[in-house]
Formats: sequence, structure tokens, C-alpha cells
Amino acid sequence: MLDRLPFLIGLRYVRAKRRNHFISFISLTSMLGLTLGVAVLILVLSVMNGFDRELRTRVLGMVPHTRIEVPSGLTDWQPLAERLTQREHVIGAAPYIQQQGMFSVGGRNQGAMVNGIEPEWESRVSIVDEHMQRGSLDDLAPGEWNVVLGSLLARQLGVGVGDRVTLLVPEASITPAGVFPRLKRFTVSGIFSVGADLDASLAYANIEDMQTLARMGDAVGGLRLELDDLFQAGGVTRAIIDDLGPGYRGLDWTYTRGNLFQAIQMEKRMIALLLTVIIAVAAFNIVSTLVMVVTDKHADIAILRTIGATPRSIMGIFMVQGLAIGVIGILVGVGLGVLLALTIADIIGFLESTLGISFLDAGVYFISELPSQLLWSDVGNIIAAAFVLTFLSTLYPAWRAARVQPAEVLRYE
Repeated sequence: MLDRLPFLIGLRYVRAKRRNHFISFISLTSMLGLTLGVAVLILVLSVMNGFDRELRTRVLGMVPHTRIEVPSGLTDWQPLAERLTQREHVIGAAPYIQQQGMFSVGGRNQGAMVNGIEPEWESRVSIVDEHMQRGSLDDLAPGEWNVVLGSLLARQLGVGVGDRVTLLVPEASITPAGVFPRLKRFTVSGIFSVGADLDASLAYANIEDMQTLARMGDAVGGLRLELDDLFQAGGVTRAIIDDLGPGYRGLDWTYTRGNLFQAIQMEKRMIALLLTVIIAVAAFNIVSTLVMVVTDKHADIAILRTIGATPRSIMGIFMVQGLAIGVIGILVGVGLGVLLALTIADIIGFLESTLGISFLDAGVYFISELPSQLLWSDVGNIIAAAFVLTFLSTLYPAWRAARVQPAEVLRYE
């Protein structure tokens, strides 16, 4: 019976209505603090995981994992592409020509990066064909001078499929009338949308049309490579350049998007640390609760000691009580946090449609929707951390309870 004593009495103290309402209030506050801390930590980490996932799938699905370039242009690129796809971690290769320019139509001007691509090869290294709103990459036939625009870029220019736009490139053409910027009229044949900042700054044209515009002959700017593990990009790029020898240059995604990825990882760690402190504050509120309970229950403790309860049993009673408060708060917080993490995108979408505002502007952020990815490993780590903090918060009050001397307490009863 005495072995079960800590659990029976500890759980009874949790259920009982205390005479001291202030103690009950502090206990409830500790429980709510744990609930909110755990729920918010799960939600925030899920959102950060979502940003990380979107960066990998959307942005890095459009941006090459690595590029192999030759400053003077790469000719006879097909054998090199086949050779590189046989290397470890390389799962796709495609040629490209990249040209910075400015689209102009009806007095509206917008800068963009125009990628000259081979439509049949592009799906090996990019997800753009999976996100076409209108038209198709197959419409980029050589000599047709068609262009596929990002959805935000098309909106800023006020154009749709079938409209004509003028591309100005920062290379001068010398004519009898003087020096003029090189320009060419394109027909909009498609619009894509990946829900990222690339929708406002990226366009695609046929690689042969871009070769003509850039006066590169049969050469291409380089090869874009798709990897099975983007975190191997640095090592794979260096190994390829070492094998190919001088004259080749390699650039991986960390040069263009690495800072963004590192910022997300750093923010995730810092936010997790800050919210863990909130959980710690809520957990250690249990110390105040238990200290007041111990003071209120001096007579009960003394009676238990006189009938044979050991100091270890007394400690167990108040540890059980504190852990019960903590576990209830943690479990409720986990349930609330998981629910919010799974529905936060729908909640934000409802608020945006109801209030008529946009929380994430694709022109400012790299995506336009609030992502969320619930990882059960994060949930497990949060539960473990909260439980450990709760357990530690019960030790001092329980130790004080175990030191109560029955003779001194009962002398005045």
C-alpha cells in the first residue's frame, strides 16, 4: 500500500478542490503556460519546416542545383551532358543561355532574367512544366520567338497568352543611325506560377532564339545539373570541375540561394531556443505551486510520516502532483499544436479572403503562401524537453516536503 501511496495521494491533490484558491490559480497558470508554449513551439517549427521544404521544392526546383559554364560558350554540349549524367548524384542535365533584359509593353517596363532552354531537356532539371497555368513549354519552338513568363511578371506587364512584348538586352547594336540597345519582339505563349519570387523575375524562351539574339552561334552558356541530393552540390561541382580541367567554371545553388537557406535554419534554431525558454518559465511556475502546496499540507505530511511514510514517499507524492500538472499541459499543448500545424494554411487563407489582405507578398518573400510541415521528430523532441523541465521543477519542492519534521509540525496541532 505504501508503494502506491505517492501516486494515490499525488493524483488526489491534483483533482481535489483546494481551500487556497490562489494555489489553484497558480497551478492552472502553469498548466496553461505549458499548453501554450508547447503548442506555439510545434506550430512555429512546423511553419519553419514548411519554409525549408518550399525552398527545396519550389525555388530550388526552378534554380539549377549546379551549373557548368564555359566563359566563351559551350559547343557540342550533348556528349558532355550524357557524360555528366553518368556521375554519382547527377540525375539530369540540360543546356541553357541566360540573358538579363527588360520587357516592355504599352509603356510598362519590367526587368527579368530570360533563360534560353531546350524544351525537351528542361523537365530533367526544372519543375516549371509542372506549374504551367497556361500554355506549354513545347510552344517554345525555334524561330517562333515565343516566351513563357512568370505569373507576377505577366501581371506587372499587363499581358496574357497571345500578347506581344519587347525584350531589350543590355548589348548595343551599331546601326547607321547610331548605337541602339538590342531588342526583339516576342509573343507570350505561356504563363507559369510556382508561388515564389521567381514568378516576378523569370522568363523562358527557346535556346536557338536566344542564341540568335545573343549572337552565340551554336554555343550555349552552359549546362544545368539536377542532383539527387542538393546538399552534395558543392562537392559534386568541385569534382566535376577537377575532372573537366581548366576553362570550365562551376556554380552551385549555394551561391544564389544559400544565404536564404542558412537564414531559415538559423531562425528555426533561434526561435526554438526562445520558445523553449517560454516553456521553461511555465514549467518552473510549478515550483511556486508545489512550494505553496507543501506549506499548506504540512500537517498532512506529518501525519503520513507518523504512520510510516518514508521521506522518499513524501517526495514522490509532490513529484507525481507536479508531473501530473505538467503532463496534462504538455498533452493538451501537443494536441493544440498539431491541430494548428495541420490547418494553419487554411486558417491563413480564410483570413486573407475575409480581410482582403495578403500576409505573404511574393514580391517581398520567396513564396506567397504560408507553408507548414509537421515533423513528428520535432514533436517528440518538444515533448521530451518539456517533460524534463517539468521533472526538474518538481525536485526542490518535493525535497522540502521530505524534510518536514513531524514532531515540530504536530506540536502546534
